Amino acid sequence: MLQLLSLWSHVLAAALFGALALAQLQHWNGAPHNRPLAMAFAVVAVWSAVIAIAGGETVFAQVAEGGRNLAFLAFMYGLMREADDDGSQRGVKAVYAALAAAIGCQTIAGGLMAFAGSLPGTLDALVSTGRLLGLLVAAGSLILVHNLYGQAAPGSRSALRFPMLALAAMWAYDLHLYTLAYFTHGLAADLFATRGLVLALLAPLFALGLRRHAAWQFQLSRAATFQSVSVIAILAYLLVMVSAARTAEAVGGNLGLVAQFGVLFVTTLAVLALLPSGRARAWLKVFLAKHVFEHRYDYRREWLRFVATLDREGADGAPLEQRVVKALADIGDSPAGLLLTVDDQYRLTLCARWNSDAKLPSTGLGAERLLRFIEAGTHVLDFAAIGGGRLSASGEAFPVPGWLSELENAWAGIPLIHSRRLVGLVLLEHPAQRRPLDWEDFDLFRTAGVQAASYIAEARGQQALADASRFEEFNRRFAFILHDIKNLVSQLSLVARNAERHADNPEFRADMVATLQSSVKKMNDLLVRLSPGAARELEAPRAVPIEPILGRLAGAKGRRHPVGFACDDGLAATANPDGLEQALAHLLQNAIDASAPDRPVELRAYESGGDVAIEVVDRGRGMSGEFVRTRLFQPFVSTKDSGFGIGAYEARALIHGMGGRLEVESAEGEGTCFTIFLAGVQRQPNPFHDRLTRERMRA
Repeated sequence: MLQLLSLWSHVLAAALFGALALAQLQHWNGAPHNRPLAMAFAVVAVWSAVIAIAGGETVFAQVAEGGRNLAFLAFMYGLMREADDDGSQRGVKAVYAALAAAIGCQTIAGGLMAFAGSLPGTLDALVSTGRLLGLLVAAGSLILVHNLYGQAAPGSRSALRFPMLALAAMWAYDLHLYTLAYFTHGLAADLFATRGLVLALLAPLFALGLRRHAAWQFQLSRAATFQSVSVIAILAYLLVMVSAARTAEAVGGNLGLVAQFGVLFVTTLAVLALLPSGRARAWLKVFLAKHVFEHRYDYRREWLRFVATLDREGADGAPLEQRVVKALADIGDSPAGLLLTVDDQYRLTLCARWNSDAKLPSTGLGAERLLRFIEAGTHVLDFAAIGGGRLSASGEAFPVPGWLSELENAWAGIPLIHSRRLVGLVLLEHPAQRRPLDWEDFDLFRTAGVQAASYIAEARGQQALADASRFEEFNRRFAFILHDIKNLVSQLSLVARNAERHADNPEFRADMVATLQSSVKKMNDLLVRLSPGAARELEAPRAVPIEPILGRLAGAKGRRHPVGFACDDGLAATANPDGLEQALAHLLQNAIDASAPDRPVELRAYESGGDVAIEVVDRGRGMSGEFVRTRLFQPFVSTKDSGFGIGAYEARALIHGMGGRLEVESAEGEGTCFTIFLAGVQRQPNPFHDRLTRERMRA
């Protein structure tokens, strides 16, 4: 029964894979992976036919099985090489070479079986060795399949899924078969007989994958490479241990037990001695970087970590300068470092430390020539190249300050260049395994230093903008206050001039005292407004009665110029009382200045559609429409010779701050009307007072 199953299943597999080989050749498009894949299908067809005709233990079957594994391995190697444009997969290439050698040894062992029948014990040794090698080949091939699929581009995985699944299933079956055959000392006849059926079932998966083979793309990863090599090393160690144990068992006695304990003791001792040692781990990393990978750094991973460290603001409370030192130190596995800033005179000043207690002078002098050289070419400072207090570079010897050249544990100096200007120098201590800097260190440190300098420049720029904003706020408030001081000076000057003529008048003296008291109060208020927190301490808008404010303004300004006012009874608006009075005072003063002495100025307040409207009306010179549109509310623009051009600008800013708006209507030679609109506060109606107020306003 098993013979029939083996015969027809292998015949079916031979037919299906022969058809796949013909289909692959028929759709030949010159792709690099087409030839090894077509060859692999053809070899599988030949191998299946040989097993169906002559059986699986013949020399031809063993050679054909090795050819099958080599063909599929060549196919995967071609895919990997197609994506390996920078030579960073030398470790995985070594694994491919090792598996190819194992396949060759397995094929040779299978071929020697035909000539070992006359030698006692030789046939069993060859069979055992062949199955152990088959186990190694299947396990290693599975790891490479996982590595290749894991490094496929995200858009290619759907197209690669079926052929990779077929290869994984084929070698997983072989792994199970050879493991069982090796450890049970049996032939695993059932599993050998059904190999053809398994391959026949896998043929449709290969066919599905061939339909989209043009979409196969890969993004090779150093991390995936290292993991694959590590798993292969562990597998090889296990196989060596199994082989040693089987050899010791064949010798007999207690030698096998002693050998096992000896290997276990030596391995454990080596692990305990090497793993806790930072120097040993650093040495291993340097060794692998030199001899396994073409490039020392995984640039993608290093750059992602570098940017993440710089952007980790507030995570551990570390300032940006300290994070810059840490980010650069992480690249070279440096345990500590510090940042020196460079001023316009090329003096070095300590700015930040990270895990460093290096002693530095209070000011770094004597480094100007060296720093100019570093700035000119963005040179990374290699402390191993400093000898006798001088750095030889570009055919010149640059003096290095004694305190810098004698810095303890110094390894690298990374310049921070922004806009071709040296803004800082990061000094790193050497890693656990001290090594000389090479071209990769120079390039990566140079590029990372430029990026770090841009972060520092951006942070300093933001700080400068914040400082400028605070000065802008202070200057704006000072300009408003200066305008108010001018008005107070004008008022006090008028009092001083009138005092010469009316000093004996009791009413004048009382009015003068009231004016002086009011001016002193306003000056104190102005000083308060200059304080740093004044902008944040403004009173929030609230319900404010309008009539008392208009009455005070009309009474104060009416001493110099006739001012009339009218207000609806009980009218109230949502406003800041001091700010509203100040805005009205500016507008009223402008109206007085624009009016002839015999032309009164009017203050009117009334309800308008739920809002409160306050008008300041004069019949003075007026303004053109173009001036109102383009210049009226610009600061420092005025129609008066002695004016500051601040009053209207500040009035509008104060009104907008209360949630209101300011409108203006003016015509040259006819006068001007400023109207303030504020949110009204509901009041109880008084028809009699409203009618009386309207009649008074019409009069």
